[in-house]
Amino acid sequence: MLGYILRRLLIAIPTLVMVSLIVFFMIRLIPGDPAQVMLGEGADPESLAAMHRELGLDQPVFWQYLHWVGHALQGDLGRSIATGEPVGPLILSRFWLTALIVIVALTLATIVAVVAGMIAGWKRGSSLDLAISGGASLVLAVPSFWLGLMLLLLFGVKLGWLPVVGFAPFSDGFFAALPYLILPIATLAISESGALIRMMRASTIDVLGLDYVTHAYAKGLRHRTVLSRHVFPNAFAPTLTLVGLSLGHLLGGIAVTETVFTLPGLGRLMVDSILARDYPVVQGCLLFTATIYVVVNLIVDLLYPFFDPRVKA
Repeated sequence: MLGYILRRLLIAIPTLVMVSLIVFFMIRLIPGDPAQVMLGEGADPESLAAMHRELGLDQPVFWQYLHWVGHALQGDLGRSIATGEPVGPLILSRFWLTALIVIVALTLATIVAVVAGMIAGWKRGSSLDLAISGGASLVLAVPSFWLGLMLLLLFGVKLGWLPVVGFAPFSDGFFAALPYLILPIATLAISESGALIRMMRASTIDVLGLDYVTHAYAKGLRHRTVLSRHVFPNAFAPTLTLVGLSLGHLLGGIAVTETVFTLPGLGRLMVDSILARDYPVVQGCLLFTATIYVVVNLIVDLLYPFFDPRVKA
């Protein structure tokens, strides 16, 4: 077990290095001079030269990368061109809202997927299985932004039950902020449940056909006992991998949902920074979200042996 953990940790290190290289050079591939974009078209040569020195653009690219990584390891991702705020604290101040929405939504989607997927796999070929599988396929076919707009139209505009735009901070009270989070969480939970249900159903069908499940039924165990003790741990292992991928993807790709619901999260910050050509914030957001993605999948890899004993061997 210890060897498995060490191997996964060692694999994560070069992955993070590759992530930093890709983020750094991807920003450098943007056409135009960043200093010129930041100062405007009418900037004089002296101001451009000073901005180049401040950003380190007058140094070789390799040294620029080492300088940036060195500061990033210390938590210094530079300063926003638009507001002058440090990028690191700015990202963290927006990330908590994104993390809250994503974690709650994915937790709900996982609970629904485990229950629905196991029932569909257990009742394979029945009308209930067809209904669950059809619903999951329908959810997969619906874009999340369209689903969010339809929920806004129904519950916000038509029924008037929930607010349509804006956000109330938790400093105003939990129940003041809650109505603004219901629709975003519901949108993401519904969108992510489709793939998880299909994966859980397929895994359940595979596990139900194994010999040890047949042996458990032969001993006279009830369906509930077989499903909970023998089927669930092994059927959930592949689904756990998909949950990890979905979590990392949502933490870095929630920009569309936050834009639809006008939430001040990390995704909205990245979109606004791209439109404002705020390169330090864009670069910091990309590095942060990519790192989160790698770390989340590392955690999933470390949890995998608890559900699939074969990994320990």
